[in-house]
Amino acid sequence: MSTVLDCRGLACPQPVIRAKELLDSLTHGSVEVLVDNEAAQSNLERFGKSQGCGVAVRSSGDTRHITLSKGGRDDGTAAAAAPEEYRCDLPGTGLVMVIPADTMGRGDDPLGHVLMRAYIKTIKNLKPLPAKIFFYNTGVKITATESDLVAPLRELDGLGVEIYSCGTCLDFFNLKDALLVGQVTNMFEIMDGMATAAKVVSPY
Repeated sequence: MSTVLDCRGLACPQPVIRAKELLDSLTHGSVEVLVDNEAAQSNLERFGKSQGCGVAVRSSGDTRHITLSKGGRDDGTAAAAAPEEYRCDLPGTGLVMVIPADTMGRGDDPLGHVLMRAYIKTIKNLKPLPAKIFFYNTGVKITATESDLVAPLRELDGLGVEIYSCGTCLDFFNLKDALLVGQVTNMFEIMDGMATAAKVVSPY
């Protein structure tokens, strides 16, 4: 029997944080988390897989039920994720990039836009490539606005670079449904990614 955790109406990353607290108190069993938006569902699925939990999802009206099973399978549809599905440990040098603005540096914005385009288009030449790139604040405009930067970011995504955009930031700029590359993330994943990285770099 699952313990039910009602996180409807809560902004990210609260559903993930509360699910983690409850899972940490269990040696085995299941937690059924109720949320009412796609971003929270996606974040909980990735979090559950990162913990080696079985993950099962179903919908009931506007409510999404995400069951995280600790200690094995919860039912025939839930199985622990393979490591490549959600990397907790960063490969190679553990390089993580954070891009908190749509310009590079401070001063002249038009120049900053030019520099940012060059910066993003040059990332693919790094060896090794970054494991993750986090976009937040006005940086999410890069991943959610049609421009000549979408193609190089999609190329990086195809090469295995994990690209994340802050869900709260996308909401703030009314870009929630406009994301063009990568996936939505929350403050817990951003903080965890930066804290566990061997190196964090930023163009800002």
